[in-house]
Amino acid sequence: MRITGGFWKIRQHVNGEATLGHALEWMDELGWTGNFTTVANGAGSRERKGREFSDSEVYKIVEAMSWEHGRSPAAGLDARIEALTADIAAAQAEDGYLSTAFGRDWQRPRHSDLAWGHELYCTGHLLQAAVARTRTAGEGPLLEVARRAADHVCEVFGLDGTGICGHPEIETALVEFARLTGEQRYLDQAALFVDRRGHRSLPAHEFGWSYFNDDVPVRKATVLRGHAVRSLYLACGAVDVAVETGDDDLLGAVAAQFDRTWARRTHITGGMGSRHQDEAFGEDFVLPADRAYAETCAGVATVMLAQRLLLATGENRYADIVDRVLHNVIATAIDDDGRSFFYANTLHQRTPAQPPTGGERLDVSGGLRAPWFEVSCCLPNTARLLASLSSYLVTADDTGLRLHQYADSDVETTLADGRPAGLRVRTSYPDDGDVAVRVTRSGGNPWSISLRVPEWATGAVLVVDHERRPVAPGDAVVTRDWAVGEEIRLELPMRPRFTWPDPRIDAVRGCVAVERGPLVLCAESLGESDLDALRVCTGHGPEPSGDGAVVRARFDASPDSAWPYGEPSGRPGAPVALHLTPYHRWARRGPSTMRVWMPTA
Repeated sequence: MRITGGFWKIRQHVNGEATLGHALEWMDELGWTGNFTTVANGAGSRERKGREFSDSEVYKIVEAMSWEHGRSPAAGLDARIEALTADIAAAQAEDGYLSTAFGRDWQRPRHSDLAWGHELYCTGHLLQAAVARTRTAGEGPLLEVARRAADHVCEVFGLDGTGICGHPEIETALVEFARLTGEQRYLDQAALFVDRRGHRSLPAHEFGWSYFNDDVPVRKATVLRGHAVRSLYLACGAVDVAVETGDDDLLGAVAAQFDRTWARRTHITGGMGSRHQDEAFGEDFVLPADRAYAETCAGVATVMLAQRLLLATGENRYADIVDRVLHNVIATAIDDDGRSFFYANTLHQRTPAQPPTGGERLDVSGGLRAPWFEVSCCLPNTARLLASLSSYLVTADDTGLRLHQYADSDVETTLADGRPAGLRVRTSYPDDGDVAVRVTRSGGNPWSISLRVPEWATGAVLVVDHERRPVAPGDAVVTRDWAVGEEIRLELPMRPRFTWPDPRIDAVRGCVAVERGPLVLCAESLGESDLDALRVCTGHGPEPSGDGAVVRARFDASPDSAWPYGEPSGRPGAPVALHLTPYHRWARRGPSTMRVWMPTA
């Protein structure tokens, strides 16, 4: 499966050409990559750099580089992976333990701070880096480092051990490692970690045990809660365990939690997490636009979880979720040059952000993409997703191929019964709704091509043999004995549409948003225009404008000093044309004000 052009090809290219090198330069400069050499040599060892979880950022960038090397090998990339692998291997203890932050005579003892030490979290990212490297380059030294580290985890935390990590990640990593190696003990250990969670074994925390998802056992929870990334990573691991062990009850529990969270605790962009103080989910319907946290890492984790639920259940609504989050969180996060990024993704920027004047660090919610943050987990996390994105687009089942995400791409595979199947997909999605699919390989006997019709695509049309067929949201399936060169085409309606919020969301009651296809649109101003005075006239439907839309709107006069408890002074202004832009394009022309939810006139 290869993405060959268009929206995501551009982003994959920037990721490979700019983002990976940018992240490595920062990690080298800050000493995060050098930590492995420092502790291996024992010289100047007290000068370890970064937070306790900085090892994980190195592992994530190695994973991203590995997927990128498999996608588009570049000169020097393989050598850099091997060099980093050698440094990582040198820092590993004889018994397989690997952390640059714990375990030496001048550091805290191993596993002495499971709540905040991130040792198992870091090991999880090591395992996932090894999976990526092995799947794209074959077995090598990184696999052996990861195997020794995984064996150490099983020895210390197995049936005779206790404990969980304050930040889930090891669970899903162990399952992926079990799939790669065929070793049952890694899957068993992942299942142990999932079942141990929720019994308040970690120390009490000012934000509650829910911060660590240690308040309620996974099987008994009804909704995702606490720290958003921790919660989503744990859910990913639980789905992986459920799929590999055939545990339908566990799968059903996690799916129900995610479904409720998506319906009640998720922003229109697909962003998850509305609380800044603990990077956490709020209560049901607590979704203020101007205080949306929606961490980029939570967007990555949402894509991971929704894709797992799609694979486990086959239900298209999870592919719709992947589509929404990719285009409105992931595509928003990284700047066009690949060298700056959003940590948090607000839905309302009241004042233009001010760039730093000295060495101060940008606030994560300040409205500007920054080259780096003190905690820069989001950049390597997004890099590994973009490098591996082709694996999210198409699946095969017993009957044929299913297209879930749309991009210019080439697909070649062998179906379960040995028949060859191949497709060439051409589309300008999400700017345009036409998706052309041509058969490039086919064996004997009929097989199916299934195209996802998104939930919003009422009025979609499937063109087969020059015949236009209306298709409802869901799957549009054509089954036949395909001949090479045959083509079908899906036409998705891309007219902009108004979207009203659930009235239980107090913060945006009386507001409206505009969407076009999978894209959430926004109003953005580079000047002094007061978007807080904006009122949209919903009696005039939105009209297309490039990849955005135009709505009729007015700007009310400035309120008097008694506002908000008095009446606004002056008369409303005359309606004017308001040009909206895709949310993922905001703040790319410089500091600006912006809002997604707009009050109605």
